[in-house]
Amino acid sequence: MIHASRRTLLTAFAASAASVPLAGAVAAPARAASSVPVSVQPLAAAAGTAAARSSVTLSPLDASYFAPVTLDASLTTTVLPGSPARTEVTSGGRRVALLTHGARTVVLPGPRRTFTEDKRPFVDDFRRTLPDLSLPVAERDHWGASPGGGVWSTLGPVDTDYSVVPGAGVIDLTTDYASRHASLRDDDITDVDVRSVAAFDKVPTGEACSYALSFGYQDAHNNYRARLSFLTTGAVQLRVEKEVADTVTQLTPALTLATGVPANTDWTIRVRREGSRIRVKAWRSESAEPSAWDVDVSDSTFAKGRVGLRALANQGCTNLPVRLSVSRFQVDAATWDAPPSVTHGDWVRVLPRPFDGTWTEELDQVIRGWAGSTAPDVLAYAAMFLGGAPAVTAGAGPARGRQVLGEAGYGYLDPQGYRYEGADFHEYMGIGWTFDDGAYTGPSSKQVGNLDCSGYTRMVYGYHMGVPLAAGEDTSRQRLPRKSRDMADHAPGVRIDRTDGTAPPAAALLQPGDLVLFNADSGDDRQTDTVDHVGIHLGVDAAGRRRFLSSRKTVDGPTMADLGGASLLDGTGTYAKTLHTVHRI
Repeated sequence: MIHASRRTLLTAFAASAASVPLAGAVAAPARAASSVPVSVQPLAAAAGTAAARSSVTLSPLDASYFAPVTLDASLTTTVLPGSPARTEVTSGGRRVALLTHGARTVVLPGPRRTFTEDKRPFVDDFRRTLPDLSLPVAERDHWGASPGGGVWSTLGPVDTDYSVVPGAGVIDLTTDYASRHASLRDDDITDVDVRSVAAFDKVPTGEACSYALSFGYQDAHNNYRARLSFLTTGAVQLRVEKEVADTVTQLTPALTLATGVPANTDWTIRVRREGSRIRVKAWRSESAEPSAWDVDVSDSTFAKGRVGLRALANQGCTNLPVRLSVSRFQVDAATWDAPPSVTHGDWVRVLPRPFDGTWTEELDQVIRGWAGSTAPDVLAYAAMFLGGAPAVTAGAGPARGRQVLGEAGYGYLDPQGYRYEGADFHEYMGIGWTFDDGAYTGPSSKQVGNLDCSGYTRMVYGYHMGVPLAAGEDTSRQRLPRKSRDMADHAPGVRIDRTDGTAPPAAALLQPGDLVLFNADSGDDRQTDTVDHVGIHLGVDAAGRRRFLSSRKTVDGPTMADLGGASLLDGTGTYAKTLHTVHRI
């Protein structure tokens, strides 16, 4: 009999695996990190909000964590039905490992973990030029995507009232008595700390103009807003109001903040909403932020909704067009109504070589060594790139002194504000890389801290888990290729399922750690052709749906959540409909 002490729970979730929080745990050294253990504290929740941005948590420590894991002197192996063949390893009738013939990944039972993700902070400073006049009118984006906060939706009365010039999102008030709304397509925001900075290019004549920070936004007829009215006298008044089915109710009396304000004066509005409590302040942006809130009120009409902006020229404004230039839109903290959550006891580890179906003494010892271990696994490494994950620096190896874990972006922005692909694992670290076959790929100074979808997969399975990597295409099936389309056919391991050309695969044998590959670009070709996205299956979420991790443009980095498209293999979302191949490394 062999005893694997559960005392490793206090030291094993490595800095390179999980500086994403583990309640009360202490992290052990990363494969390429310092050998000095570091304390891992839970991700700090944004002050006053309900939850941390993302986390991996274990159950609270109790006596069972210090009891030894006991395995029988002889483990039992059974080949399970189905294809590909799998061998179940048991001890005393309990599964202790599941191996797949031809694959290196092994699933083992361990302490239950909960993976969660919440909305990450972001800043949109409008460093782009839109619309792209080279595109057909129907295909033009007028405000585009915020860097990590979602895609902007602009509404009323005509699209040409909206544009972006470098440094400003523009709303042109070309007609009076018509609201213009710009909102971020993220409908499930509850608590939020959000601010905007904007200026009008004229002092209005005839009647006032206003700009508002919207929150709890359902649609143009139902929302909260903190509104600054710019009067014809140069006075600026703050109003906090709600609109329900086109009926506007003032939550507090109007408050005059300044008089004699000239045109082109930036004003900041800040809203902090926590449950039913709404606090608002506004000030000239050139001045320091006031410590006190101008408004502190409670209302619970809209429990959740979008954030955004609203601009209006009151009926009778006579010096139109008036231009509102928004130089900054910033979410400092936010929570979702139901953050995605996956809880299970599956730990995914990687053998030194593919399992050929033969049980050996060497394998026996490997499995015993993994029994009850909380050393970093595939899922832990993958979670260490979600929003809010703290940076971890390598203490040894080719990346010594470079960041090897921590919140990742997707890629830098093109002139229209869309994110470039191309950030591989070594570019995240800011170094060049010599591959096993001698090929060398240089670093990119623009991609430091970024990982595209396949770069993220290679960072987890290649750099951190030791699966050989190819510099580019590779048909040998011995190395993980650079691009997702090549992974679909040539990644090491075994195929679990593939589309029949008319429907996504059922993937009945899907397990955590499997690569899920998609033909998600509806404009590229037929369903059966080019794979263009890859993720790592995480497990079944709290709603019973299969959820995966991947790095995506709209979110600006790795995510398990649903901003810009649900990270689900079930339902009618983009990824559920376009799943192409499931592959096991």
